[in-house]
Amino acid sequence: MEKTALYNFHKNLGAKFVSFAGYEMPIQYREGIVKEHISTRQTAGFFDVSHMGQLFISGDKSSEKNLEKIIPLDLKEIKTNQSKYSFLINDKGGVIDDLIITRVKGGFNIILNAACKDNDIKEIAKCLNSESKFELRKDLSLIALQGPKSESILETTVKGIKELKFMNGNYFKFLEKEIYVTRSGYTGEDGFEISVPNENAENLTKLLSDKGAKPIGLGARDTLRLEAGLCLYGHELNEDISPIQADLKWAISKRRREEGGFNGWKNIKNDLLNGVSKKRVGIKPSGRIIAREGTKIFSSSGEEIGVVTSGTFGPSVNAPVAMGYIQSKFAKVDNKILLEVRGKKHEGVVSKLPFYKKSYVK
Repeated sequence: MEKTALYNFHKNLGAKFVSFAGYEMPIQYREGIVKEHISTRQTAGFFDVSHMGQLFISGDKSSEKNLEKIIPLDLKEIKTNQSKYSFLINDKGGVIDDLIITRVKGGFNIILNAACKDNDIKEIAKCLNSESKFELRKDLSLIALQGPKSESILETTVKGIKELKFMNGNYFKFLEKEIYVTRSGYTGEDGFEISVPNENAENLTKLLSDKGAKPIGLGARDTLRLEAGLCLYGHELNEDISPIQADLKWAISKRRREEGGFNGWKNIKNDLLNGVSKKRVGIKPSGRIIAREGTKIFSSSGEEIGVVTSGTFGPSVNAPVAMGYIQSKFAKVDNKILLEVRGKKHEGVVSKLPFYKKSYVK
């Protein structure tokens, strides 16, 4: 099992660890998942996401063109220090991984999911030529600071970050070292992701804590992203699910939706023109029943029509929430459905996403 540079810091805070993507990661701290969730929504919380891959790609203009074979974005339209959400696409049009790509001086930074990063790099390497160079930066940690007080907390330590707009970043100085900060995150809140040298990660995190940010584990990170209607790879996304089925058409650039030229274009074009047989939807179970991953979904008449991919209790909305895939003809918002929990069918409805209104700084 690998450990991040902040492992001992988490241990001293009373973290409960779990095995995740080959790392020992904190799932929660002493206050518990619900309090951590609420702290992020009301003030600010910091997350260690150093297990994720930070891949830097450099090269000439051909790198950009070659990356477009596997990432369905219009990369030349991304401005320096601008970030975009997208994915790696396989030959069938399925999602190999979802990612955040940022144009930086000399190339691109790509943030990859921890469980997928080694395979992602192999798939990306297939598309690049000998002029391109890539490096998985193991010397860097990644800290997410999320919540409405994130800006005021981080500005006291890293001057100038308040000027950043959502999905934009820049280089800053911290303890005489260069760090890279983007205004982004995966909680539905305003916040930042900070790429910092391993040797300075604990100093930064202690300062954030001293200014009032609470430590947040993987448990609350999951409840926060689910309330915000955000996909989790391995749940809402996998190599057999297309971006169109996942309702992520917006993450394919307009030019690419029209012209194609990337892996799986034939199948994705068909999905765009003719629709899909199943679709990702939000689900609100009735009462306090929690429909977890794997829960079967039925129509109101009893026909099996899909399955839940993520489900939990949403502390901010004070109700159970879930996402899943159902046959498209049943996917209309407010359509009544049945959820089979512990052998018994319970009522629910198809819900508009997100469950919790996102709060980003545009």
